[in-house]
Amino acid sequence: MRKIVPDRFGHAAFPLALPERHRRRDLKSDLLPPDVTPATLAQSIGANDWAAVRTVVVITTGGTIASTSDEDGAKVASVSGATLMSGLPAGGSVSVRVVEAMNRNSYDIGFEQMDEISRLVKEALADIDTCGVVVTHGTDTLEESAMLVDLFHQDPRPVVFTGAQLSHDNQATDGPRNLCDAIAAAAAADARGLGVLVCFAGVLHSARGTRKVHNSADSAFLDADHGPLGTVIGDGCVRVHTRLRRAPTGLPPSVVIAGTRVDIVATFPGADAAALEAVLAKGARGVVLQATGYGNANAEIVAAVERCTRAGVHVVLSSRVAAGVIKPVYGGGGGGVDLVAAGAISSGHLRPSQARILLAALIASGRTREEIVPAFAAEPDRYIESPEAVTPSLST
Repeated sequence: MRKIVPDRFGHAAFPLALPERHRRRDLKSDLLPPDVTPATLAQSIGANDWAAVRTVVVITTGGTIASTSDEDGAKVASVSGATLMSGLPAGGSVSVRVVEAMNRNSYDIGFEQMDEISRLVKEALADIDTCGVVVTHGTDTLEESAMLVDLFHQDPRPVVFTGAQLSHDNQATDGPRNLCDAIAAAAAADARGLGVLVCFAGVLHSARGTRKVHNSADSAFLDADHGPLGTVIGDGCVRVHTRLRRAPTGLPPSVVIAGTRVDIVATFPGADAAALEAVLAKGARGVVLQATGYGNANAEIVAAVERCTRAGVHVVLSSRVAAGVIKPVYGGGGGGVDLVAAGAISSGHLRPSQARILLAALIASGRTREEIVPAFAAEPDRYIESPEAVTPSLST
């Protein structure tokens, strides 16, 4: 058993070994001028020289990585954050501070819990001793929570979401490896400035656009339009091959999405407007249409979308297709051209799960339709060697 030493916050702290290239010099937070925040300081220091603080904050929320079998054989989130950490290899080059936010399977996480995760990430980064943050999360809704945190994350320090496909009590569990990889990424200077990351099976993806694509494979997540940003190799070294140029979202950091109802409504052959009308009757302030193809439906859905937009309800048009930009191509009374003419907003590359989070954040912050449209169109530029060599999406 490893010795658990409480840190100055009263949380469990663990020393972990990292490759030499990820180790940094000490920086005293009490020497900072009063007008310098941890975020602005992190922005101003170069990747090779920045704060050699060696504390990664691990925020645990439950999920499969923390699940064991109950008396009926069902997997239930039950393992503490300290227990998750106790099975990892020891070392002294990085300290890990554990914050136990909740212990839920992620199908039971709603906007209130996502807001809390976002708040805890901001709180962790408010400490200059933090070099990065890891969030352990159930895989079912990890893509939503990661998207929300990414919308408000402008600090260059890495925030990495991870989890597991096999439960904590499974002898073949992938949880410890994923957690080690995520901690390595959170402590790596090479991972700075990439926004929120998702780390599974040694692969790093940008949170925006990344979705769960498999229920059992170790490589559970994929950005089907853009591919990964980098990898974590066997010795914990982080290799980033694609960088991002991220534009600020302009969303106030104090925004919470709890209490903002945004529903997802699926269209399908022969669909009528009953589901749309039902969520409107329940007080939805926004709707994401999970349409077909490029974003198509039928004439009855088009008429319902027009009624929604006239009533001040924002409708975002996404698709059930895994990849490819959403754009108006087809007409005929029920195609994407007709839906956009009726007031629907194309979601760009975002699929329904993450389009819902962005729409909820925009509505909660009081954004108008004129501000919501460009928010869905804005996407990070990706480049390999220099910002001038911007690489296009894998799909257009």
